[in-house]
Amino acid sequence: CGRGDNTAMSLLQSLKSVDFYRKLKKDLQQELTEASLPGAALSVVAAIVMLGLIFAEFNSYLTVGTESKVIMDHFDSSTDDTLQVNFNVTFPHLKCDYASVDATNFMGTHDAGLSARVSKIRLDKEGRQINKFEERTKPLNHATEEKHDGPATSLVLTSDSFEAAHHKHDVMIVNFYAPWCHWCQKLEPVWEKSTKQLSEKFPGDERLQMGKVDCTAKTSESLCIKNRIDAFPTILVFRKDDTGNSLHESYHGERSVPAITAWSENFLAQVKNQVPKTRVVDSDKDGVADSHHGVGCMVSGLLHVQRAPGMLVMQAVSDGHEFNWETMDVSHTVNHLSFGPFLSERAWTVLPPHIAAAVGSLDDHQFSSDQHIPTTHEHYVKVVRHEVTPTSGKKDPIVSYGYVSHSNNIQKVGEVPTLRLNYDILPIIVQYSAKKQAFYHFITNLCAIIGGVFTVAGIVASVVDKGLATLKKKQELGKLG
Repeated sequence: CGRGDNTAMSLLQSLKSVDFYRKLKKDLQQELTEASLPGAALSVVAAIVMLGLIFAEFNSYLTVGTESKVIMDHFDSSTDDTLQVNFNVTFPHLKCDYASVDATNFMGTHDAGLSARVSKIRLDKEGRQINKFEERTKPLNHATEEKHDGPATSLVLTSDSFEAAHHKHDVMIVNFYAPWCHWCQKLEPVWEKSTKQLSEKFPGDERLQMGKVDCTAKTSESLCIKNRIDAFPTILVFRKDDTGNSLHESYHGERSVPAITAWSENFLAQVKNQVPKTRVVDSDKDGVADSHHGVGCMVSGLLHVQRAPGMLVMQAVSDGHEFNWETMDVSHTVNHLSFGPFLSERAWTVLPPHIAAAVGSLDDHQFSSDQHIPTTHEHYVKVVRHEVTPTSGKKDPIVSYGYVSHSNNIQKVGEVPTLRLNYDILPIIVQYSAKKQAFYHFITNLCAIIGGVFTVAGIVASVVDKGLATLKKKQELGKLG
């Protein structure tokens, strides 16, 4: 047993020989070490610097950064060959009856089923929603071979005579036309014959008056501009009690004598209080308004496009009107434009702010046209796919599509005023992931801070001590002057 104890003691003594941190004996510490005021000041400074660096390193450890990389977008399946486009655009001066949306790409492919996925809502002159625009289930049968014998019976109006006639009659229905317009020429005998039938049915009744305005005549040009007549023919309803902000409903029903007379009689019935007063009239009871006071349109929808450069085209189209392109106004507000599926609330919270802002770069942007100058608005959009991995890293990445845009106006005589949205889907993916400092890296930096500050402070202390000793020696030798 004694021999075993000796062996253990020998091993412990051998282990002490590798001690890197040997200490002075307690009875020698006072003799071999000496405290000084400069050393104390340096120790305080070193402690403050050390604490500051430790706090900064700890804050860096808690901060979650991001790292990004760009890779090529290789389509994994045929379903990845298309991309959803979501849009919502407001036109304050383009009626839903004329607003048309078309989609095409640079390979010549058109989206034939787009109209079924587009919704249009009528807006009044203040931008308020009136009702949803419903496409007619059957085309209108305009009378094209009608003839009228005898003199014109409708009232010819000019800028000078309009206001007096307007406030003389309870209701005045006016046909704004242009002699060169094909559809106006077809409407002319229908309009005169309808006027004649109404005057014969209600002889001497001046509460309803049918009139017409030639928008190409110098005497009435300003009147057409004031009422924003950009489609021919345009039939508007004016009432005696109208004010400057009153809404004037327009007729979009069938252009035949029975249809126009039945529709006009409805207003006379309103004057006689036989039916409720309204500015939206469906005289043929087919569920589609024959007249309404909508002057603007909000167009929205979604479609799936091929991942090839293409465009959305919005402009005025009608198979029963001619347009005055010089006064056609396609000023608009892009309420929303995005690509890809709609994002969930969780996705919006995960996306970094600059990525979330890029999802709808054009949202709530307004674009105005100059009056009396045909203006086409072009928007050029570059679309990039983003994949953001949540901080936990255990869930699928959030996929979004951001874009940058550039807008330009084209003003050219003879140009058809149009909104063109050109898009280009880039074949790249920008991947974002969270980057957090590893714990071992934090401990390593912490040790480096403590050791580094301690070492540098020791060097500075040594230099200061030697400097003070040198000065003291020179002073003793009388060399300091």
